[in-house]
Amino acid sequence: MTHSRNVRPSDRREQDTEPDDVCLLQDIAVSFGERDVLAGIELSISATDRIAVLGDNGSGKSTLMRVIAGNLAPDRGQRTMNAPGAVAYAAQNPRFAQAMSVQQVIDSYHQRFRELETLMRVISNRLDDAPEDQAQRLLQQLQKVTDLYEAADGYSLAPRLDSALEQLGLGQMDRQRPVAQLSGGQSSRLALACVLCSGAQLLLLDEPTNDLDETAMNWLERTIDKHRGALVLISHDRMFLKRFARSIIEVSDGQLAHYGNGYDGYLHAKEQERTAIRVAYGKWVQEYERSQNLVDKYASRVAAIPRKREKAGFGHGNFRARDSSHGSTSKIRQAKSRIEELETHRAPEPAAELAFAMPSGGEGQHSGETLLKVMNSQRSIAPRLSTGSFEIRLGERWLVTGSNGAGKSTLLKMLAGELECTAGRIERAAHLHCAWLRQDIGILPGDSLIEAFASATSQYVQDAGASLAKLGLFAPQDFLRHPMALSVGQRRRLELAVAVSTKAQVLLLDEPTNHLSPALVEQLEAALVDYPGTVITVSHDRRWQQKMREHAVVHRLSVSAGRVELVK
Repeated sequence: MTHSRNVRPSDRREQDTEPDDVCLLQDIAVSFGERDVLAGIELSISATDRIAVLGDNGSGKSTLMRVIAGNLAPDRGQRTMNAPGAVAYAAQNPRFAQAMSVQQVIDSYHQRFRELETLMRVISNRLDDAPEDQAQRLLQQLQKVTDLYEAADGYSLAPRLDSALEQLGLGQMDRQRPVAQLSGGQSSRLALACVLCSGAQLLLLDEPTNDLDETAMNWLERTIDKHRGALVLISHDRMFLKRFARSIIEVSDGQLAHYGNGYDGYLHAKEQERTAIRVAYGKWVQEYERSQNLVDKYASRVAAIPRKREKAGFGHGNFRARDSSHGSTSKIRQAKSRIEELETHRAPEPAAELAFAMPSGGEGQHSGETLLKVMNSQRSIAPRLSTGSFEIRLGERWLVTGSNGAGKSTLLKMLAGELECTAGRIERAAHLHCAWLRQDIGILPGDSLIEAFASATSQYVQDAGASLAKLGLFAPQDFLRHPMALSVGQRRRLELAVAVSTKAQVLLLDEPTNHLSPALVEQLEAALVDYPGTVITVSHDRRWQQKMREHAVVHRLSVSAGRVELVK
């Protein structure tokens, strides 16, 4: 089991491995260049744990998953596995060899089944000619291998895989098709199907809910409910976290913090932590200011005392007036000593939360003005789509729903004018500008994050820094990092920054919660409440849809089999 927050790593290291631990990480350190991503972390995972890994984008969540999976060797530390039922890892953004076919990818995930089948055949063949004294030992070996195969549901693998691919919208896909032709979402769903059909004892799922429609989401949740082994997941889906996470691990500054009582317990504990830090820092500031005021107060008293003067005396010497500043200088020394003590033991400042600030919408227009008038527009060439008729006005909120591959992203491209109609038409208001957050992460130009942002927003680099800083999506120390060194979530943040950095009357958000941390999703939702322009969202995120309806009247478009219908 994961250890609680009050168990120090050094204490855990001195303990013997729990008998039901399937994974134990000890003193694990991982660095990329000069950046320490994990710094001496400790983690144990028991046979029945259900753990969610949370943290800001780029904090090291996926790195931790790769270490657990054995896909990334740490720079320091030890990884101990005790999982005879195997480990299966569904990466957030899987990468396959370009020459592989879909079937070859499937086989690569299920190689363990082939190995067990081969082993059962070999043992069975040896049994045919084995003398009696060896037969008993071979039978025991065959029983162990068969138990592993049956525990992973090996006999039902083929129908389970067919069903999984069907539920994930990949049922009609040619399995001899080159995997390089798949979209990012299709590749992720293919990996997810393979992993969840693997029967592995330890499942590692990195953003499994990305790109899933309602049918696929229901299948995912049913499948995880049936899993009796250990589960470690990364997800931005807050309802998913509440349902499946029994404990939380937060990755921050290379360290792990452990929280119990599920996602709600984590949120409560984090609020208590933030409150305690604010109170402690407030007291420190008050004491520092009080000490500094004492220094200033007594320094001014000393400055007001006249200089010492000689007095007429007698005998062979003169007497001087008593220095009346001695009491003040003593208090100054005491106050300065206190200031030095406070600076040495400085209270940590409350974390500077990355706050999302939405630029204002288009100027010179009024709420309710028609921006888009769709009149039975159609595309008779791929990608095909028929829209019907509807109007979209300034300030409205629209939600586009439908299964994977139905044509939702095609609709957004038609509304933005990127795809032309072959029949009917779409009228756009004069000087209409649409800002995009696309579903698939594109290639980022430039040699640094700030260069990529400047290029995408047509700004000079020296001006782009101030614009990006205002959004609060990145810390200034990240501005010079190379775009390819950013995590998937950080690249998503950059695209989000680009999408909202020019004044636009319409925001097109295609699965906006994908790859973003839950905290940032909350900030984005709050920022959109006050956005004066129109927001058109494609999202399967249930909490996102719920919050949209809480704050505005939501118009809905349903896309099915290449046809758009206005839901009334």
